[in-house]
Formats: sequence, structure tokens, C-alpha cells
Amino acid sequence: MQKIQIEDRFAEDWIRLFAHLANLFFEQCEIVVEEHIDAIKVDMTLERTSGQMLIGRAVLTKDGTIYSKEFSEVEEIGDAKVKNRQLKRIYSHIFLEVLEQATGMQQSWGILTGIRPMKLYHKYRRDGDTSEQAIQRIMKNYRVSREKSELLAKIADIQLRSVPDLYELQNEVSIYIGIPFCPTKCAYCTFPAFAINRKNGRVETFLDGLHEEIREMGAWLTKYQMKITTIYFGGGTPTSITAEEMDALYKTMYASFPGMENVREITVEAGRPDTITPEKIDVLKKHNIDRISVNPQSYTDETLKAIGRHHSVQETIDKFWLSRNMGMKNINMDLIIGLPNEGMEEFQHSLAETEKMQPESLTIHTLSFKRASQMSQNRDKYKVADRETVEKMMKLGEEWNKSNGYEPYYLYRQKNILGNLENVGYAKPSEESIYNIVIMEEVQTIIGVGCGASSKFIDPITGKITQFYNPKDPAAYILSYEESIEKKLAHLNAIFPQAVTK
Repeated sequence: MQKIQIEDRFAEDWIRLFAHLANLFFEQCEIVVEEHIDAIKVDMTLERTSGQMLIGRAVLTKDGTIYSKEFSEVEEIGDAKVKNRQLKRIYSHIFLEVLEQATGMQQSWGILTGIRPMKLYHKYRRDGDTSEQAIQRIMKNYRVSREKSELLAKIADIQLRSVPDLYELQNEVSIYIGIPFCPTKCAYCTFPAFAINRKNGRVETFLDGLHEEIREMGAWLTKYQMKITTIYFGGGTPTSITAEEMDALYKTMYASFPGMENVREITVEAGRPDTITPEKIDVLKKHNIDRISVNPQSYTDETLKAIGRHHSVQETIDKFWLSRNMGMKNINMDLIIGLPNEGMEEFQHSLAETEKMQPESLTIHTLSFKRASQMSQNRDKYKVADRETVEKMMKLGEEWNKSNGYEPYYLYRQKNILGNLENVGYAKPSEESIYNIVIMEEVQTIIGVGCGASSKFIDPITGKITQFYNPKDPAAYILSYEESIEKKLAHLNAIFPQAVTK
């Protein structure tokens, strides 16, 4: 455990900020204020000049060697929130740079530790910046590398090509429907995902509540003439339930939600190949749903076994072709960089197998150690690739996608992600997922129904975001879904006090 001793006293939210930055350099790190013999010592100061400049200085001492950095900005005019944000940015700059000097590691995402760097680029463009001006501001203000800044610009162009009215969707909503069951729980997963069990009756009881929640939300949407942009079935694995249960759920959706003929996209995650059957594909086709996921994660059987996925590589391949040959026209696949015991050779093999299938879109995730996952709680059990290797794997993924005609169209990051990298969704032109774009860029309200579903209520005037979470556990959901419905309707009434004018 690497300890970093901060010489000055800071509030708890500042300590968390420094800890997030320090964790980019050390696998395990703790920010302390007491004297420790083996601690890296950092002293930071701030000076206000008569010329309205703020100058931050940091001095880091490690193993008897001293490293220093200075960073300055013109003091911003604004309220306490604006001033505090600037101060945190200045301190982040100097803290990050002395750590880079001391470790020899460079952080291509600079001081950014949040999950949505795309929002910065979009904000600058909406403020009137040219693409190059937005790139320069991101590089200067947040120390993001030119390569990553240009990637943001490229993705934004593709998003606006795919959704030309991206900035005008605030008076529409999208719907997320969460089904919390999977055949098994993967070792890296923290999503609401429970091994499906038919003996205790909770699947059927959960679905009863979900039908009711869909009907109630549909009644509100109809009353307020609300237009639905996209609908996304996630989880868990939505195809874990039976074909008959899927059919009944889609019937309720079509009967309840207004303007279904104008919904731009309906997606059903069929991510676990072991849940896909001809009968379920027939149900999807019956309801005009042809965008699904068939997620291999890896094309190495030993890896699948290690992470708790009880399907084989061959089953992934077979179910992809079953889906394709039965009429699924838009198939997404996911691969994860840095899974246990995988390096360049295994990832190259996964890309080679993907190349044979040519799905419409491919998301390349970088493994993230989420606190509640089995993998995080048993780190010694799972040997993963080092930083240099995962960076090479990510670069290989970029090159493969480009050579196969895919373009990057959305990007997000996570805490404790290997190599401080990112997750990137690639797609063939015109095959981008609209839902993935709107949820990542937070341009409209997302109404979450079902177990573990997150709702984001975005005020169409102020842009303020309010979140609400349905219970993750099916038993808790069953007991409280009526209360959840009431609370979500109250949030919706607050931001949409009257019917939307068409």
C-alpha cells in the first residue's frame, strides 16, 4: 500500500480527488496527513497575485529526490461553486504532474477521472468553439493528450451524423427496462444480475411488477404526449426469461407506450449466448426488434470458465449465426481487454474470430475492478495484464476496427480501469446505437423501469440532472415497485409540468 502524505489539511472531497488521481499511478494507494516514514510527501500551495492570477505549486519528495511543478490560471469570476471547481482543477494539475515526474508514467487522460469526457467536448462546441478550439481547451484545462482529444472530436462528429438533432432531444425521453436475471454471474460484474431460479417464483412475481410499471409509465407518457426516442432492454440478460414471457412483455410495451411506430430504435441485450433460442428470436422478429447483443467477451474457453460464463466459444459463434440467419440485422458484440490470463495473443485471436462474423457494432471494454465484483474481492486469484500490455491491446483494437470499416461512436471511462484507459463503442457507418449515444451524452431524460434500473431526470430548461434508482434485488423490487412508480412520476411532473408541444 503506497501512502502519499499531503502536508496541508484538505476537506474530505478534496482527499477523494487526490486519491482518484493517485490511484492512476499505484495499484493500491492511501492519502494520509500523518507522518509516515515510507510515504511520498507532497506539499501544495496556492498564490493569488495582484494581477488576478492563481498560481499553484507542488513539491513532491520521493526516496530523497524532489520534484516540483507550477501551474497558473486567470482567476475566474463566479459563485463559490465556480471558484471551487477552478481551485480543484489547479491543484489536480500540479498534483498529477509531480506524480508523473516521480513515477515516469504519463496519463493520456490527464486530470480527468470522470466517466464522460465526451460531454466536455460537446459543451465547448455548443458554446461556439470550433473543433480545434475545443481540442485545445481540453488539452490545456485538463491535460488530456492530443490523441485522446482528437478521438473525442472524431466521435462527436460521428454522433452528430448519426443523431443530427442530438442537442434538441431534451423534450423527448428514452426508456431503459431492466431484467435482473442471468444464467450465472460473471466475476467482473456489478450489474443487477441474479442467477435465474424458477423454484422460488420471484421471476414471475418480478415480471408482474414490471408489467405494471410499464403500464403506469406508459399512461403518463400518453397523457403528456411525450415522444420516445429509444427503448433499451438491459439487465442482467433480458433473454434469460422464456420466449412466452418476452412476448407478453413486448405486448405490454406496445400497448402502453405512445407513438411506438416513431421510436427510432429498440435494443434487446441478448448478451449471454446460452440464452438465445430460435423461439426467442421469433418473438423478437414478431415485435420488429432486430438490434441485439451477442457478447463473447473473449474467444478463449479457459477465460470464459475463469470469469464464470457457462457458455463456450463455439456456442457464441453458433448463436451469432443463428441470429443472423433468422433475420437479426443489427448485432452488437463486446470484447473485454485485460481479462484474467489474457494478453496480446488471446486478444488478437478474439479479433480474428470477430472478423469472420462482421457484427454491425463492436464495443471494446477495458477491464475495470469494480468494488463489489468477485474479481475485485479476490484480486490475487485473477492475474491480469500490465499497463503496457493493455495499452497495446487497446491500440490493436483501434487499428483492427479502422481496417474493418468500423468507426468510434461513443466512449466512456470507469473508476479503477486497467491502464487508465477507456471503453469505446465502434460501429459500421449508420449502424450506431442511438441509445448508447443519448445516455452517455446525457442529453435527455432516461426513464428506468425494472429491477436495478437507473432513471436520469434532466430538466429541459436548466439541464440539472436528478437520479433515481429502483431496488437492485428482485425481492426488494417486488415489495416497493409501486412506491418507485410514484416517486418517478413526481420527478417527471417536476421537469415536464405540462404536455410537450409538438
